Amino acid sequence: MPGQVPPVTDERDGLTGYLAQQRYVLRLTTFGLTEEQARTPVGPSALSVGGLVKHLASVEESWTGIVQQQAGAGSSDRYESDFRLTDDETLADALARYDAAARATDVVIASIDDLDQPVPVPRDAPWFPADVDAWSVRWVLLHLITETARHAGHADIVRELVDGATAFPLMAAAEGWPATAWLQPWAPKAS
Repeated sequence: MPGQVPPVTDERDGLTGYLAQQRYVLRLTTFGLTEEQARTPVGPSALSVGGLVKHLASVEESWTGIVQQQAGAGSSDRYESDFRLTDDETLADALARYDAAARATDVVIASIDDLDQPVPVPRDAPWFPADVDAWSVRWVLLHLITETARHAGHADIVRELVDGATAFPLMAAAEGWPATAWLQPWAPKAS
């Protein structure tokens, strides 16, 4: 996928296209990382690239469950632990989980004809408003785009602090772009 969302044909195509693009740029932040680098927090918080991927997998799983009105979807019981890879989890595990969650979201959204379909607001997490009874599927898609973009930005910053890599050189390396005078594809630093 190149650096821009392809032209969109309608609202659904636009929403799902922008969500796919944000998923992709998040994945790019993992390109070429070692397991140790994927787990490395770079500031006072515990944010790491691998932890952000794991968190966004959980976010998509949760919202897919909320749209399907599954019991317990959207609860806050794993919130903190979903930002960190455990000792028995790898970056590849987190990416596989994220891909599976994205596919599940895409299948559920494709099965819904009307983006105005109501999605009842869960009541079991402190961040859900008490004065709103339902959102729409459209709102959920917009929220997923926002949440993914926010954390993809965090991952960009964390990745740059881990090894100096930034978005377009990573994209150039991942997609095999030729080197130019103004853009060199990322390559790991020689040890």
